[in-house]
Amino acid sequence: MRSLFFNFLIIFFSNVLPQSLQQQPPHPIKTIVVLVLENRSFDHMLGWTKNSINPTIDGLNGKECNLISTTDPSGPKIYVSDDSEYIDLNSGHTFEDIHKQVFGSDPYPSMSDFVEQASTVSKNLSETVMKGFHPEKVPVFSRLANEFTVFNRWFSSVPGTTQPNWIFLFSATSQGSTSNVKRFPAAYLCWNLCKLKYAFKFKRYESKFERDAKCGKLPSLTVIEPRYFDVMGQPANDDHLSHDVAQGQRLVKEVYETLRGGPAVERDFCWWSRTTSTTGFTIMSRRLTWESRIQTGTWGPRLINRPPSPNSEYEHSSIPATIKKVFNLSSHFLTHRDSWAGTFEHVFSELTSPRTNFPEVLPDVAHLRKEEANENRGLSEFQDELVQLAAVLKGDHYLSSFPNEMVKKMKVREANEYVKGAVPRFIRASKEAKKLGADPSAIVDMRSSLTTQTSSSVHK
Repeated sequence: MRSLFFNFLIIFFSNVLPQSLQQQPPHPIKTIVVLVLENRSFDHMLGWTKNSINPTIDGLNGKECNLISTTDPSGPKIYVSDDSEYIDLNSGHTFEDIHKQVFGSDPYPSMSDFVEQASTVSKNLSETVMKGFHPEKVPVFSRLANEFTVFNRWFSSVPGTTQPNWIFLFSATSQGSTSNVKRFPAAYLCWNLCKLKYAFKFKRYESKFERDAKCGKLPSLTVIEPRYFDVMGQPANDDHLSHDVAQGQRLVKEVYETLRGGPAVERDFCWWSRTTSTTGFTIMSRRLTWESRIQTGTWGPRLINRPPSPNSEYEHSSIPATIKKVFNLSSHFLTHRDSWAGTFEHVFSELTSPRTNFPEVLPDVAHLRKEEANENRGLSEFQDELVQLAAVLKGDHYLSSFPNEMVKKMKVREANEYVKGAVPRFIRASKEAKKLGADPSAIVDMRSSLTTQTSSSVHK
C-alpha cells in the first residue's frame, strides 16, 4: 500500500527553439512548463488505471489494505476501492503524521497505518483514505496516462507538507525545514526571485499564459501556480483537500490544450506525473532526530529507464537536475541533493522522431462537488501560511496586530483578496525601484498599507 494524499506534478515539454536559446547546441527539449497540484497520490488518482487504461502502470489490484487497528493483527481490515468522490476532510500530512502512516509501529516502511492515523482526525476518514478515483472520475489524467509517460517510481524530498517539497522542487533543499514556514530564509530561491531584476518575470496566468503560448513566446521555463483559495466564480484548482478535484482536472486540460494548439508544441509532447512517498530520500533536518536513510520500496519504473546511478532516485530535486542537463547549464548543481537525484533527459532520446498523433482535446470533466465554493469557511493551515507570506511582501508583518489577530479572523474570501493584492503591489514597487536606478540584486522592503502612511525601502 502506498501513501495517499500527496502531490502530483505535470510537466509539459516542447521542442520548438525559443529565441533566447537559438545560439546553444540543439537539444530536443527547449521549453518546459511546470504545473504542481497538491495532496493527491499516485494510488489515489491513477491507481485504478492499471486494469482499465494501461496495464503497464504500477497501480492497484484491490488486495491492498490496512488494519483498522495495528495493535490487532487479526482484526478487521479496510481495503482499497475505486469509489472516491469529493472529500471534505484531510488526513494528517505533517512530518510526524506521515512517519506514523508509513511506519506505524514497525522499524521499516510498511505503509500500514493510514487507516489508524486517519481515525485520529475523524472516524469517517478511515475508509475515505483508502479510496481512489475510478478512471472516469479523473478523465484528464486517465487519458494522459494512456497517451504519455507516467513515472511509477517518484519520491518526495520531505515526508511532510507542501512548502518544503515545493522548495526542494526548485532549490534542491529546504534548509532543514520539514513543515510549512511563514518566512523563508534569505538563501532560499524564493527570496532570490524577489530581486528587482526578476520583477518583470511574474505574469498573470489568466491574461498572459494563453497569449504567450499561442504566439510561441513562452520562456524556456514556465511555472504555473494554481488557485489555492476556493471562492465563488474562481474555485480553487490546486487539488488540496477540501477542494474539488474536477477543477484541477480542468486546469490540466486547459494548459494541455493551450500548449497543444500553439507553435511551441508543433511536433512533440510529453506528460508525466509523480507520486510522493516517504521512501527513497535522506532526511536532513536540524530540528528532528529522524535522520537515517529509509529503505526504498520495491516499485520499479515500468515506462522509463533506470536512474543513471545505482543508488539515486527520482524525486523533486530531479527537476532542477534535469533542467540543468536539458539546457546544458554550466553552473554547478544547487546542492548535493540534485547532484545525487536521478535525471530523465534520456527519455527524450528514446524516440527516433517526435510524435504527431497525440490528442488535440482532452475529455470534459464533471463536477464532483455539487455545491458552490464555501468562501466563508476558515483558513486551512496552508492558506494561513500563504497569508503570512503575503504579509511579508506587503510589509504587514511589521504590525504588532499581525498575524495573531488579523489572520485568525480571516475567511477564505478575505484571504484570497489579501494574497491576490500582495504580489502586484510588491511587483509595482520593485519596478519603480528599478526605474529609479536601484541595484538589480536588491529586494524591496515594503511597509504596511494598513498604516496611515505607505512606504518601501530597498535592501540587498
